[in-house]
This record gives sequence, C-alpha cells and structure tokens, in this order.
Amino acid sequence: MFFGMKIMDIDQFKARAGTLRRPFHDHYYAMYSSVYGAVVTDPALMTVPVDDHVVHRGDGVFEAFKSVNGRIYNLDAHLNRLECSAAAISLPLPHARDKLRHIIVETVRCGGRPDCLVRLVLSRGSGSYGVNPYDCPEPYIYVTVSRLAPPFMAVHPEGARVKSSNVPVKHAFLAVIKNCNYLYNVLMKKEAVDAGVDFSLAFDADDCMAEGATENMGVVSRAGDLCFPRLDRILAGTTMLRVADLAGGLVEKQMVRSVQFRDIPRRELGSMREMVVVGTTFDVAAVVQLDGRPVGDGKPGPVAAGLLAALQKDIRENSLMQTPVFG
Repeated sequence: MFFGMKIMDIDQFKARAGTLRRPFHDHYYAMYSSVYGAVVTDPALMTVPVDDHVVHRGDGVFEAFKSVNGRIYNLDAHLNRLECSAAAISLPLPHARDKLRHIIVETVRCGGRPDCLVRLVLSRGSGSYGVNPYDCPEPYIYVTVSRLAPPFMAVHPEGARVKSSNVPVKHAFLAVIKNCNYLYNVLMKKEAVDAGVDFSLAFDADDCMAEGATENMGVVSRAGDLCFPRLDRILAGTTMLRVADLAGGLVEKQMVRSVQFRDIPRRELGSMREMVVVGTTFDVAAVVQLDGRPVGDGKPGPVAAGLLAALQKDIRENSLMQTPVFG
C-alpha cells in the first residue's frame, strides 16, 4: 500500500481480471494485438498500451469493415485506403497486405461470428509519452471483432432525422485521412444525440455540404442528379464510392439522371428531392427531416430504397467483393 493506494502485480491482476467484465463486453468477440503477437477472446485482455502514440496523441489510422454471412465485404477498398492514410502521415505498415489479410481473417474466425464488425487500427506504437514520432521504434496493429448492428433502415423504417452541425469542419488535410483523432466526430455525434436526431451534418467554409460524424451524405437534386460532396474535402467513404458505382443501375432505370461529385451549397438543400446517409455499418439510410423540415415529401424516397437494395444485394451476392472467412 502507498498512501492508501494498492499496488497490483501481474498475479493480482490475473485474479482481478474476471471481475472487470461489463455488460457491453458481451459484444466484444476477439482482438489481435501485435503487442501480444496473438489473438485474445477475453475482453479483459483487449487492451492497448497507455504509452502508444495512438492513445495520447491520436497518432494512427484505422479502418472499419464488416463480415456478413461469413464473408468480409469490400476488404481491398479498405486496405487501399489504409495504405493511403498511413502514407499521408508517414506511418509504415508492419506487414505486407497478404499478412494483414491473414491476420484479419484469422481474428474474425477466432471471434466465431459470421456477422460482425471489424476494426483495424495501425498505430505509431509505444516508445514514450512525448510528441516525437521517432520515439516509437515500431508500429503496432490492432484488429478487433465486435457486434455488427443491423442496418439503419431495418431498425428505423421511418427514415432518419439530421441536423446541421455547429462543430467546425475538419481541415481538408485531416478530413481525407482516416486518422484516429476523432474529437470533431465525437462532438458531432454528441450534438446529434443531445438534439434527439440521428445524424449531424457538417458544412465547410464555403457553406457547402461536407459529411457526418462517421458517415457520408448525398442528395438527389431537383433536376434528378444523385450528388455527393467533392472528395478533396471529405473522407472518401468506401460505401459511398461503392453506392455511386451501383447507382449506375438507377441511371439505367431513369430513377436518377446522373451521379456527380460536386459542391453542394446549403441553399440547394431546400429544393432537394431526397437525401441519403451512407456508411459501412448501416448501409444506406433515407433522410426524411433536415433541421426540423421535411425532405421531399417527408417519407423515405425511391432512390434511397433503390440504393439500399442494390448495396445489400452486392454484399450478399457479389463474390468479387467478398473475402471468405468460414468454410
């Protein structure tokens, strides 16, 4: 004891570990850590060193993707973006892509759930509590496997409500990198929850539509074009890019006139036909209300429904986009 504070050794920690479990740990299935060089399935062991630069400096990049029916969806797109994000902050990957894929697949397999959410974090690693990245001799990889929530529209068939955010938009340099400094994103999500809505939407310095806390947004313009913000100011969401490709089928059916990436001024939003929210974890959501005012007729629209159907079919049936895990 030291001034009434108990000093715990490793054996005492092992004895205490079983009492550390919390209800939300039931949703944590497996974790690979390059610190351990192994996969653990006990949530008490799913830890990150406190001196890892990702903890005290946000110095790292990450990806989140999902396994559906035992197949990881769109993995190559996520690994491509991980490599780009890492290169942008001069963070070397500790393994070649084949090794990363092997670690990911084996960790999902150890989790034992065919439907799950996977997060891959690449950190600068441990080394000191300073800001100097060269204090960290090697990068670390963490892969976590947890519960996959159902798609948004399955839980909220009435559609989503969105508010304009008061949180300053990220500078373009950081916005296009999927980095682990998510304070802006956290504040945007808090803002939405506090306002009793589903999502918040940021606007850039030119008062043009940017993105949500963890999701991309797009609109169907009055002229019938499916429009997403320019990619040089937002994170290029893998789901958004895939949805934009799949929207070609809606163009053929004349449900939309074209697919565009352009500036979307706030003043245009009052006349939009539809608004959609897209993201890895919840697919496509139809927005029915923005800042308390109805979008379109205030009901989920046909383009949102068409995009959702096309994406979910792609997830289930497109073998070219699937990485098998089980069987």
